[in-house]
Parts: sequence; C-alpha cells; structure tokens
Amino acid sequence: QVQLVESGGGLVQPGGSLRLSCAVSGITFSNADMDWYRQAPGKQRELVAHITSGGRTNYADFVKGRFTISRDNARNTVYLQMNSLKPEDTAVYYCHTQGALRLRDYWGQGTQVTVSS
Repeated sequence: QVQLVESGGGLVQPGGSLRLSCAVSGITFSNADMDWYRQAPGKQRELVAHITSGGRTNYADFVKGRFTISRDNARNTVYLQMNSLKPEDTAVYYCHTQGALRLRDYWGQGTQVTVSS
C-alpha cells in the first residue's frame, strides 16, 4: 500500500518560513520523481516544485528563489523549505508521485499552510 504523509504546515506571519515533509512508503522511493502541489480555496491545484529521482529540481515561477525542494532517499522523505512566505502562499500543500513506473498518481492527505499577520 502506497502512503504519502505530509507534515509541517501551520500558521506563519508574512516573511516567515516553514518546512514541509512528506514521508513515503510502498514505492521504491529512490527511483521516483516527487512533486509538491498546492490548492488555495476556490482555485485549481497547481504544481509548486518537482524533484527527479536524480535530484534535479524545477519550480513554479511564483516560488522561485523562495522555496526549495529536496529529498532524503535514506529516509524516503521529500521536503519543501518555504522562505519569505506571502499571504498568497496560503493553501493546502500536497505531496505527489507517480511512483518509479509512472503507472498512476499517488497523493498525500495535504497539510494546511496559512500565511497571515
């Protein structure tokens, strides 16, 4: 059974930082590309950051220079370090993968990030 479990969300003031974690089980993590998505109320889910199995990264323009995605294959965990947070970053953040064979989509349950003073 594939499981993606996010943690690390919360309430933070504008300009603050948070680090999200996603613990993955049930797949060969080291061979899988991983993503972070987010969904704000009334908006579509959007891709935030992507990391390949080899560690190459890509970011949405709206987070470039502020967010960093990384992975620890020994811990089967992917991270999203979020700095200089803005109110418009408020959303539920989801971890996603298609696994090593890219046969289907797997999603975590999401973690709420709220940026507000």
